Amino acid sequence: MKKTATLILLAVAFLAACNNSDKHEPGKGDPAPGITNADRELLQRAQETFQPLPAIASNAQNPITDAKVLLGQHLYYDTRLSKTGNNSCNSCHNLATFGVDNLPTSKGDNGGFGGRNSPTVLNAALHTFQFWDGRAKDVEEQAGGPILNPVEMAIPSKDFLIAKLKDIPAYRDMFKSAFPAASDAVTYDNVQNAIAAFERTLITPSAFDKYLSGDHKALTSEQRIGMKTFMDVGCIQCHSGSNLGGAMFQKFGVFADYRDWTHSKTNDQGKLDLTKLSADKDVFKVPGLRNIAKTHPYFHDGSVADLKEAVKIMGKVQLNKDLSEAQVQGIVDFLGALTGEVPAEAKKVPEMLAAK
Repeated sequence: MKKTATLILLAVAFLAACNNSDKHEPGKGDPAPGITNADRELLQRAQETFQPLPAIASNAQNPITDAKVLLGQHLYYDTRLSKTGNNSCNSCHNLATFGVDNLPTSKGDNGGFGGRNSPTVLNAALHTFQFWDGRAKDVEEQAGGPILNPVEMAIPSKDFLIAKLKDIPAYRDMFKSAFPAASDAVTYDNVQNAIAAFERTLITPSAFDKYLSGDHKALTSEQRIGMKTFMDVGCIQCHSGSNLGGAMFQKFGVFADYRDWTHSKTNDQGKLDLTKLSADKDVFKVPGLRNIAKTHPYFHDGSVADLKEAVKIMGKVQLNKDLSEAQVQGIVDFLGALTGEVPAEAKKVPEMLAAK
């Protein structure tokens, strides 16, 4: 009798083990019923290619503090950082419209227009370098450029701006709070550091990040199909990582002159204008694709307004592929999953500036 009972118990244990062998650990298996092996393999492939956004884009050389971010937010929205008071950082990188102004090129303080499209500031602090030609190594360095640019904000010198800011009591106090160890806190370097600290908080996770964290159903079936197409046709050669770009340079027009397809009104030769090296002709920083569905028009000159058209052009001139309508639509569906939410607090114009 004892032998029979023991055999029964062993059989029950064996069956339980078999049943459990097809289950998955929390966070590693199916978050919902109906997930197939193909779904799991696609997620694994995506996780090997892309990464979720971090909560914040840190910089050890410019530690983020509440006081520094608060100061940076004020400076970002303040039109007094332009010569005639027409422009702020937010004018070209409007946080109410996903960090862009939706114009081919942006209108400067004196009414003229810049030569290149203003890219989104959202998640930009995660890029390896800044500007279309990569001439700034980080957002700290980038923040100082437009202020002194004669077309953009037209401040004539660093000293001119610092004298203006020192005449504003609220700014003297905010700079001191943001940089308490500095004997003279109101400096141009600290203007750059404060704006950059604010920009480092402008991170916009989306449904795609939930998917990468294991939630298969965070993306629609159309978006998952589009993501597979995005990977299969070769877009990930340049658009991978957490930002799906922003980490390398690439010639725009590997297989054809981009101008023939974008019908650009300008003849921008990319890094060549900066380096004077023939190898840099038509070479630009690869843009990140986060929020791309909201940041039209596209390319360095804002020459294409429609995302589907931009995808077709990229397929042709970068990959030498004539993407089908279904492939293009699938990729566009996937890119829509990269749209996140701009932090609500960041979109608020500081009270001090709203009242001035």
